[in-house]
Amino acid sequence: MSVTILVGAQWGDEGKGKVVHFLSRDADIVARYQGGANAGHTVVANGCTFVLHLLPVGALWPHVICVIGAGVVVDPSALIDEIEQLEKAGFDISGRLFISHQAHLIMPYHKLLDRMAEEKSPREKIGTTGRGIGPAYVDKVARTGIRIVDLLNHDILRAKLRRNIEEKNLVLSRIYETEQLDEDQIIQEYLEFDKRIDPYVKDVSVFLTDAIQEGKKILLEGAQGTLLDIDAGTYPFVTSSNPTAGGALTGLGIGPRCVEQVVGVLKAYTTRVGHGPFPTELPGELGVRLRETGTEYGATTGRPRRCGWFDAVVARYSARVNGVDTWAITKLDVLTGIDPLKVCVTYEDGRRTYRNFPAVPHILEGCRPVYEELPGWSENIQGARRWDALPLNAQNYLRFIEELSGVPVGIISIGPDHDMTIVRDWG
Repeated sequence: MSVTILVGAQWGDEGKGKVVHFLSRDADIVARYQGGANAGHTVVANGCTFVLHLLPVGALWPHVICVIGAGVVVDPSALIDEIEQLEKAGFDISGRLFISHQAHLIMPYHKLLDRMAEEKSPREKIGTTGRGIGPAYVDKVARTGIRIVDLLNHDILRAKLRRNIEEKNLVLSRIYETEQLDEDQIIQEYLEFDKRIDPYVKDVSVFLTDAIQEGKKILLEGAQGTLLDIDAGTYPFVTSSNPTAGGALTGLGIGPRCVEQVVGVLKAYTTRVGHGPFPTELPGELGVRLRETGTEYGATTGRPRRCGWFDAVVARYSARVNGVDTWAITKLDVLTGIDPLKVCVTYEDGRRTYRNFPAVPHILEGCRPVYEELPGWSENIQGARRWDALPLNAQNYLRFIEELSGVPVGIISIGPDHDMTIVRDWG
């Protein structure tokens, strides 16, 4: 039995795509368990850069079977675009992509409602991507969502869609005073989509359970990060699903005893995109330097990411809620030439010191980071392929992260390419 869950341990954008691609080389199956096309994994493979929003990153290895679980909300147009993108680049996924029949579909009204709520609602903006993710999960929880299995019975599909579109049109016209949706056009569009994806539809839970019993190596891949989890994150500035390790189980229909290890991905510094509290944010020149050196712009939206020092309070929190066994540290090379380096070890608000992460936004917004300084390094580390090839100060920086978080560092990424990776005490 070899099932590994890979989770983002910050606010997303930790470089999970590269780590998944690196680990997928030795996997039989890579399964995506939550989120939608609002996330983008950027991967350099065969000298080309790919941004995958729905397809598991394992699709870039020809031997890997790819799975999209029931916890994912599927945008038909985005999925078809990605399949065609990979086919044009020479990656054949026929016979090695399976999509859960229980996965929910993102509909045109989800995208429209998402944009309207962010643009016209008097509520505080949360930084949604406008891809319809939140409204799709709302319908899922309200038990009015359209699932892939509904495509198999056209009469049921038409009846459900008519009810939903009638309801959404009332909201769009009376609250947002905007365009109405064409019911017949949407129905026809999704019937055509059914023809395109029918070869991929499968009972994913059964497939994965059988594969586990056969001893296959399986990697479970999430989107976003721990602090964007709907339950564990900095609510309300979160996504609408569970990127944490528990979400992998419910999103794919497998049990916890199947899991052998959890890999948490941390950037060597911290970033977040969109709104919400961010204690270690660097709003000045150094924050800009991190953004430009690290190319910190959203893979899906292109939005600039807010950048700051490494936050060990966040790392400890993520280690705890995910049960992290080992860290994969990314973008260590971005810190080259910065001296001194700072690491946030606790927070304080004038009344108390917080060693554990306070997930309540108004408390977090009032917290100030308490830093410890470490000497930096000036050597170019992108050529390093072994732990002992790293400068001593880079090693000490990683050891300090281990000490503060209580979790060992097993993988170190020192550049975007696949081979710019150091493996230490792995497996």
